[in-house]
Amino acid sequence: MREFHVDVATPDGRMECFAAHPDGAGPFAPVILYMDVPGIREELRDMARRFADNGYFCLLPDLYYRKGKLRFDLSKGQEELQKMFAAGRELSNAMVMRDTQGMLDYLANNPLTTERTGIVGHCMSGQFVVSAAGTYPDRIAAAVSFYGTLIVTDKPDSPHKLAPGIAGELYLGFAEHDPYVEDNVIPDLSTALDAAGVKYRIETYPGTDHGFCFPQRPAYSREAAERAWETVFELYGRTLR
Repeated sequence: MREFHVDVATPDGRMECFAAHPDGAGPFAPVILYMDVPGIREELRDMARRFADNGYFCLLPDLYYRKGKLRFDLSKGQEELQKMFAAGRELSNAMVMRDTQGMLDYLANNPLTTERTGIVGHCMSGQFVVSAAGTYPDRIAAAVSFYGTLIVTDKPDSPHKLAPGIAGELYLGFAEHDPYVEDNVIPDLSTALDAAGVKYRIETYPGTDHGFCFPQRPAYSREAAERAWETVFELYGRTLR
């Protein structure tokens, strides 16, 4: 496996990304792994490496790049936690869509990657995954969100309103117990996707809590997380290769 950092040009500057891909000349199917609200850390790099181990070129962007190199030590307590949430709230769908355009341009000009792109995100990035699928339908063949937040809101830029533009396949996995996802999200999202004729699957993982995919979280469920990985690889295997 090869791994490296690359600065991707966006309309707002240079965004550092971690990249990992298998050994060899490729080309490999590309996957963009959007970070969750705690930001870049080894736990996410390990996820990128797992994609590479399974034959993909994975790009992990630092979406906080506009504020410098933000890193959070959550062992410091509530004050650090509030800084983290404040940084996440400053990111908008419009900002991340500009970042996504930069990443798609980088991948399109990379001889190591194929054309059809997969995207995946957890928590905060659920909104970005659905928004990107609706904004770049000609490039994104498969989009995956796990316990994604802010996918259905009452704002003009609510991601679910982009359903008519989605051409790729969607998979949305939710935790059974999740205080960050309101009760109306799944039914409202299903209604929007059905009306738009989107090919999708929504699934709730029994007995899980928000964060179940991450090994370093108290909510981690190995059984559910491994089933989530199997689902992602099955979807990408059908749609990206």
